[in-house]
Amino acid sequence: MFALGLGARSYEEGLLFYARWNGFLAAYSDWFTRIDDVSDVARAKTQKKVGVMLTLQDSSHFRTPDDVQTFFGLGQRISQLTYNFNNRIGSGFLEQRDGGLSVFGLSILQRMEQVGMAVDVSHCGDQTTLDVLDAAKKPVIFTHATARALLPGHLRCKTDEAIQRMAKSGGVMGIAMIRFMVRNSEPVTPEHVLDHVDYVTKLVGVEHVAIGSDLDLVGNPNAVNGGGFDPRTQPNFARYQYHEDADGAITIRGLNHSQRVFDLTEGLIRRGYTDAQIAQILGGNAVRVLGAIWPA
Repeated sequence: MFALGLGARSYEEGLLFYARWNGFLAAYSDWFTRIDDVSDVARAKTQKKVGVMLTLQDSSHFRTPDDVQTFFGLGQRISQLTYNFNNRIGSGFLEQRDGGLSVFGLSILQRMEQVGMAVDVSHCGDQTTLDVLDAAKKPVIFTHATARALLPGHLRCKTDEAIQRMAKSGGVMGIAMIRFMVRNSEPVTPEHVLDHVDYVTKLVGVEHVAIGSDLDLVGNPNAVNGGGFDPRTQPNFARYQYHEDADGAITIRGLNHSQRVFDLTEGLIRRGYTDAQIAQILGGNAVRVLGAIWPA
């Protein structure tokens, strides 16, 4: 199963994006299936199909709260409230000033909870993240993030306070595998990813930890640079504390291939996690939390 990682800059662009994906899934239904509720996860496994979760990494396509219902009807099940900068909802972490969750943003959050769409604040600034956690009545998720305690000063990573309040909401945190989000300096290895799993587990419990690699399916060396967009051109990009390996890759050697979950599992075994805990981290926790958000 995988989730989509793009963002729509407008309502119309969002409609087109989901029209294309729904058309693709319908055309290749022997191989793929859309994940609408948690029962679809088990069904995909039984039918030996690839589950695709329709998501967006920004919520600029919501013009009004009613649009949340529209996109839920098209299959969207997670929406990240902001990407790196301001929208009408709140502030991303690269914004000049984090103004927090807006009045409009609160109305979007409330409608998302009402219809059963999961609220993701992975790229949100600190104040926006905390405002959402204050206002939320359902679990809030970090689909792809790491712990700032292991990367001091890295504003893309989540603070202990945010992680603890996410856990209190009943949410889950997917651990990312982009090298500059895992360690501030070279070298970066799979062991450093496991350090984040350990840290969050010790801070809030293994039941709030998942995998959110932020990579494509096959492990391309610079997955985030796809589609002709170079993120390094963004204002305030220095906040990412960007660095590459000797080959110019932002992935981590050993986790840069399509079977990386197997290698990660071996690492979890070495770290002493039980089979039950590993099953939680590799998907059980995410399914449980989404089941508490999505309608049956």
